[in-house]
Amino acid sequence: MAKPHMNLVVIGHVDHGKSTLVGRLLYESGAVRDEELRKLQELAKEFKIEGGEFAYIVDREKEERMRGMTIDIMHRPFETQKYFFTVIDAPGHRDFVKNMITGASQADAAILVVSARPGEGVQEQTKEHVFLAKVLGINQLIVAITKMDLAEYKKEVYEKLKEETSKLLKSVGYNVDKIPFVPVAAQHGENIFKRSDKMPWYNGPILVEALDTLQVPPRPVDKPLRIPIQDVYSITGVGTVPVGKVESGVLKVNDVVVFEPSGVKGEVKSIEMHHQSIPQAMPGDNIGFNVRGVSKTDIKRGDVAGHPNNPPTVAKEFVAQIVVLQHPTVIAPGYTPVLHIHTATVAARIEEIIAKIDPRSGQPLQEHPEFLKTGDVAKVRIVPLRPTVVEKQSDFPGLGKFAIRDMGMTVAAGIVLDVVKAK
Repeated sequence: MAKPHMNLVVIGHVDHGKSTLVGRLLYESGAVRDEELRKLQELAKEFKIEGGEFAYIVDREKEERMRGMTIDIMHRPFETQKYFFTVIDAPGHRDFVKNMITGASQADAAILVVSARPGEGVQEQTKEHVFLAKVLGINQLIVAITKMDLAEYKKEVYEKLKEETSKLLKSVGYNVDKIPFVPVAAQHGENIFKRSDKMPWYNGPILVEALDTLQVPPRPVDKPLRIPIQDVYSITGVGTVPVGKVESGVLKVNDVVVFEPSGVKGEVKSIEMHHQSIPQAMPGDNIGFNVRGVSKTDIKRGDVAGHPNNPPTVAKEFVAQIVVLQHPTVIAPGYTPVLHIHTATVAARIEEIIAKIDPRSGQPLQEHPEFLKTGDVAKVRIVPLRPTVVEKQSDFPGLGKFAIRDMGMTVAAGIVLDVVKAK
């Protein structure tokens, strides 16, 4: 029986040992071989970063490019007793937000790293990452107090950081009673895959045990059906076949489905997954389904299928929380970029900037600011320029996260807080 799969993202301040931690996890679980590690050790010596070999497993920095040695490891899965994990690469703040929102990589859980090295601890970036993780719907968290070797493995250093980090996590709404705080020294493999004798005062789970206490997020089978359409084919002898991933609900053969925003209806004659015919499709399934009574020209990529008794929501406008990732100047009301939401791409206007938000606390900083710039977090009102399905992130996570693109780059990313239905 295959182990259940989980997506994991490692967050926290850039210098707090994320790469070393991930490198160690991959190495100890056997996902990275000895000879790879040896090569890395030689590289690290050559660049005078002895002990940097675990970070090298992950970092794709200039040294690696100089050697032309790219180790595309970040998306290698590693296994624990219970799960099969893929680590989502989130090197920088921007990439993290972008990867998290554009949905290719919905993280099921996060490891937050906080360094025990004197002078490091909880920093601004730690706070921002925690806030973003909460906003982006990552509900499961493990805290790794890293670099314990540089704090002489002292219990009081661990306790102080645990308290500081708990305060931060509580402030954004995490339940800290459910969160393990694991003291580790990733460089030496302490408390990662084997229990350390250097911290006899700690009797909680080590990192690999903490990972196995995570829960696979529930498959939203009891929610209404939503299938964002990726492509539509017309197959000779079969008919119209839309293709997409079931986000929520269950699709059965003989169901009547409605495609929004056009409102066309049809009857499902067959469902296929991996070239096998199946009687019903569940959340997470990538399927093709043959619909009778609908022609190929009636539906297109970006439409969403649902059941007529609870059809997908076509938005007149919506309120969202966005993070401006990069913009050469400023974003003001009236700005009309391109919105990428589920499989839809649509021009949309930022009608109103409701408030600028403090990314560390989530509290409003300024009502109705005149503009937004790179790094700002804000609540805005957005109007799609043609009918588009938009759902609240709290109801349908996959249909409530979006990216805003302009000038060939991702300018901002966000989540939908509320939707005004089109008449």
